[in-house]
Amino acid sequence: LRKKRLLYSYDVVHFGHANQLRQAKQFGKKLIVGVHNDEEISLHKGPPLFTELERYRMVESIKWVDEVVEDAPYVTTVETLNRHDCDFCVHGDDITLTVDGRDTYEEVKKAKRYRMCKRTNGVSTTDIVARMLFLTKNHHVPEENMDEHLERARTMSTDSVAESPWTRVSRFVTTTKTIVEFAEGRAPRPTDKVFYCACVT
Repeated sequence: LRKKRLLYSYDVVHFGHANQLRQAKQFGKKLIVGVHNDEEISLHKGPPLFTELERYRMVESIKWVDEVVEDAPYVTTVETLNRHDCDFCVHGDDITLTVDGRDTYEEVKKAKRYRMCKRTNGVSTTDIVARMLFLTKNHHVPEENMDEHLERARTMSTDSVAESPWTRVSRFVTTTKTIVEFAEGRAPRPTDKVFYCACVT
C-alpha cells in the first residue's frame, strides 16, 4: 500500500486544489492531506481567510482525500512522513518558501520522497481573492478618485502582516494586473460608444 501526503493551506479551496488532489491520488492507494493551522499560515503567508477548522472540513469533503492531518507543519520533514506512515509527499510545481526563504520541501526532496504534480492553469487563490476585491457595489468610482482607488487596490494586494521579504509581495497574478490596467472603474459617459464583445476561451 503506497500512501502519500499532500500539504497545503487550502485557504479558499477551488478547482485547482481539487485537480491537484485528483492527480496526487493517482500516485498511490491512500491520500493523506496535511492542512496547516492558522498560526503557521499567518507566519509564512499572512492571515488566512477561512479558519483552520473550516479548512479542515472543506478538504475532508473532497472525494480523493482519505484522511486529513490537522495542524500540519509548514516545513515537511522525513520524520513527519514517517510519523504518518507515508511513502512520499506530493506538491504542485510551484515553489513554497518559509518565512526565511527556505524551500519547505528541501529535506524530503533530498531523501527522494517527493513527487510533483502540475498546477491547474488559469485558477489560483490569488486570482479569486483579487476578483473578490474588485467585485464591490462601489467599484465604479468617479474619475477624480482613481489614483486613490488604485493605491488602495495595490495596498490590498500586498500582505503587510507576513514578516518576510519573500512573502510580502503582491499575490495578484498577471491576468488580474491586466484587468486592472484595462478597467479604470469609470462608468461610460452619455456620449461614449460602448461595444460588447463575446469571447470564448
